Amino acid sequence: MAVNPDPQIPDDKDISSELAAALGDISPEELMRAAVPPSGAGGVPGAGSGSAGSSDGAPHAGGHAGGPAGGAHGGGRGGGRGGGRGHGRGHGHGHHAEERVKIPGTVVGVRGADVLVDIGGKSEAFIPAEEFDTPPQVGEAHLFVSQGFDRDTGQMRLSLREARASARWDSLKVGDIVEARVTGQNIGGLELDVKGIKAFMPKSQVDVIRHETFTQFITHKLDCEVTEIDRRGKRLLLSHRRVLERKAAEQRDQVKGTLAAGQRMTGTVKRLTEFGAFVDIGGIDGLLHVSDISWARVNQPGDVLKVGEQIEVEILKIDPGRDRISLGRKQLSADPWTLAATNYHIGDTVEGRITRLMDFGAFCEVEAGLEGLIPVSEITYGRRIGHPREVLKEGDTVRVSVLLVDADKRKLSLSLKALTADPWNGVADRYTKDAVVSGAVVRTTNFGAFIQLEEGVEGLAHISELADKHVRTPEEVVKPGQVVQCRVLSVDPEQRRISLSLRTAPTARTAEAGGASSSGADAAPAEPAKSKKKRPVRGGLSF
Repeated sequence: MAVNPDPQIPDDKDISSELAAALGDISPEELMRAAVPPSGAGGVPGAGSGSAGSSDGAPHAGGHAGGPAGGAHGGGRGGGRGGGRGHGRGHGHGHHAEERVKIPGTVVGVRGADVLVDIGGKSEAFIPAEEFDTPPQVGEAHLFVSQGFDRDTGQMRLSLREARASARWDSLKVGDIVEARVTGQNIGGLELDVKGIKAFMPKSQVDVIRHETFTQFITHKLDCEVTEIDRRGKRLLLSHRRVLERKAAEQRDQVKGTLAAGQRMTGTVKRLTEFGAFVDIGGIDGLLHVSDISWARVNQPGDVLKVGEQIEVEILKIDPGRDRISLGRKQLSADPWTLAATNYHIGDTVEGRITRLMDFGAFCEVEAGLEGLIPVSEITYGRRIGHPREVLKEGDTVRVSVLLVDADKRKLSLSLKALTADPWNGVADRYTKDAVVSGAVVRTTNFGAFIQLEEGVEGLAHISELADKHVRTPEEVVKPGQVVQCRVLSVDPEQRRISLSLRTAPTARTAEAGGASSSGADAAPAEPAKSKKKRPVRGGLSF
């Protein structure tokens, strides 16, 4: 047996009795902490020197107990004879109180399910055999971590797994690239395993694109960057996104120098937005604007593209200063407007599909990428309409006549009513001057009333022609929807105008006036009629 360097402690006492004498009534929890010195001292716990406690039991000024025998920072016995708790006056730099110092030891034997380990003390420590990956052999040397003392035997209990885990924690540092296996997921992200260490990855750090679910990552191995380490809290945060971004940046640098405007490439649609699609062309994202997807009108990129789809694109522009690349897809095919003047002539009848309805007319697609406008005035002869939706709807297939083709200005004017009979043809023969006709009042204005004589043919009765007497507003005489008898004053087929009157015919007025004169001839001679001053006609139209 080795000679006891401390004559104050008898040699025949075992480690348990030494601790009891040195530590007095210290609690089991304090005993476990004492068994794991927080100091940075080297050597076997218990080695070194420490000041003895005072005989009255007061602690001596100095370091905290740090070894299985109550040593100071750096280890050392400090048990006082008076039974007080000795606090050694050791030296060395201390570790955090939660960190465990690794203890070197050598396997000296196997006792049942336990392995005996010599750690340099008076008695062996023990460790469960199950902590070894392979059956331990006598003479094997390892680093262990103390887990306190066994209450029955007083032997120190060691852990090899914790020592190895501690070594793995010590080997990690922020910025390291590690391989991690995904073991599960929770509401915040992914759970991973890095060589036995549990780690966590927030959802935002899983990928460079958004995922609705993360089940596809479970059991997969990912290259990750260590972003945060908390050894006390056993917390390890990882990021797979940073690794992907770093690789993408390296790829971009390699590809950038090989790109030029006009190149045609195959890319993968990565993301869709309202204004276009982002396409990956060899590690670099380019923007395919919605207006460059197709010559035909595209309302939403999702109508013609989908994420993950491979498409052919052409590089339109590279902006190194803003790090932007503009792409085009429609440029891979011919512009339909280049042949519009050749394929379409004034008077041609073509078939098209109504694509949009606006206040001023309807857009009609006659072929992919080639739209023409049907003005609201060219939709129908039958009636006056306020909006194209009163007659048409999007998706309708119609036959139209070409009115104008201007390829330079990319304009195509179409007419729907030109393919129907014009009711104004022969209108002068059907409505002669002074003819009395019947019609329905369709609308009134401040200057008169419009009267529909037949479908597509309307005439105007000026406010001065609505009655024999003076009227302030047309509504005093007529209402919309009212059927009236009127007299044709004039017809202008060229201007598509018909003037009407609801006043009594001049011959009838003259006959009435003549009857009144003859009845009073014997009474008095007739006075010459006074000329009536002509009043200006109100209104904004001239007929």
